[in-house]
Amino acid sequence: MSVKINSLEIENVKRIKAVKLEPSANGLTIIGGNNNQGKTSVLDAIAWALGGDKYKPTAAARDGAYTDPILHVELSNGLIVERKGKNSSLKVIDPHGNKAGQQLLNSFLSVLALDLPKFMHASDKEKAAILLQIIGIGDQLAQLEAEESRLYNQRTAIGRIADQKQKYASELQCWENVPSTPVSASELLAKQQAILARNGENQRKRENAVRYAQELTAAQAAYDAAKKRLEQAEQNARIAQMSAQDLQDESTAELEKSIAEIDAINMKIRDNLNKEHAEEEAKTYRQDYEALTEQISALRQEKQDLLQSADLPLEGLTVKNGALQYHGKQWDSMSGSEQLRVATAIVRKLNPDCGFVLLDKLEQMDSSTLQAFGQWLEQEGLQAIATRVSTGEECSILIEDGYSVFPTEPSKPTKQQPTWEAGVF
Repeated sequence: MSVKINSLEIENVKRIKAVKLEPSANGLTIIGGNNNQGKTSVLDAIAWALGGDKYKPTAAARDGAYTDPILHVELSNGLIVERKGKNSSLKVIDPHGNKAGQQLLNSFLSVLALDLPKFMHASDKEKAAILLQIIGIGDQLAQLEAEESRLYNQRTAIGRIADQKQKYASELQCWENVPSTPVSASELLAKQQAILARNGENQRKRENAVRYAQELTAAQAAYDAAKKRLEQAEQNARIAQMSAQDLQDESTAELEKSIAEIDAINMKIRDNLNKEHAEEEAKTYRQDYEALTEQISALRQEKQDLLQSADLPLEGLTVKNGALQYHGKQWDSMSGSEQLRVATAIVRKLNPDCGFVLLDKLEQMDSSTLQAFGQWLEQEGLQAIATRVSTGEECSILIEDGYSVFPTEPSKPTKQQPTWEAGVF
């Protein structure tokens, strides 16, 4: 059963002269009044009474008071907490007779319940860290977010490289009707030499034909003396003529042109190869980018599953990108009432044994929002003691010039005042 405040009595603390209050067990108890009357002093006194000297106001005693501050708080678990005397010494009365002190109070108090502004004014990262530590998944989620950040940065770098590679490939010249591999000059020269060799052989045969024709002429002149030689020469001439008549020289012009253009051709081939290589690199980086995207998506899903399976203190509350979100809105986009609802739920989750929370300056809420917030508190079984600059009917009690009065009573507690004696309620 969570501990709540049954009643409190305060005297001579800051602006307070004498205040007595019995807050509602569940829901919203509003301390109203005009500015500078002592409303916030009530909350400060409660925090000091229960939280210890670290919550003691710098100027705790009321100016002009003849007696020291007195604080008396009765809790739902039967404990009675008192601070009074020159040093405001703590006295905790346990109905079961056990020794008690600040350590016992700390066992069921939530630090943020006494100092909710500390949570409200924390950074988005700090708020999220508090919630994640409360529900026990802070370290695990931090590891997932660190891995997601690493993959995201890696993917970003790879995406930039892929874009650069693709841009470089698109700017490269591409040539049509060009071989896919560089041309070898030595092969062309070898072909040229083979043609020249065949042409040389043809020339030799032509020369033979000429020589044998000359011999034939000489043999004819000496026909009578060398008939046999003439006949042989005629035979040789016929054979040589027959070998040479169908011969045709091959042209080396095409090879000479290819040799002359080989550097230009190879330049185009290199351009095509560079473009193909750049496009392949861009494709590889794109594939790496998509693989990292899948890993990041899987990590984000794992984070979402982790948060969905966690025991969150409020429906619609989650953590995304290191910040609290409530129904899809981050802290600075939430209304004042939504911020209070989130903060109150987290405070309760921090220490379920603490059933109350102190809230200051609820004038930011209109009457309908205030009513809805009070209903939510009742539904959750939470007690909230809050201040509001107002004297309206929504106030449970008013503070006027340091005294507590009820809204239906006259503005000055003339009839009640004599009942207050210094140090006695």
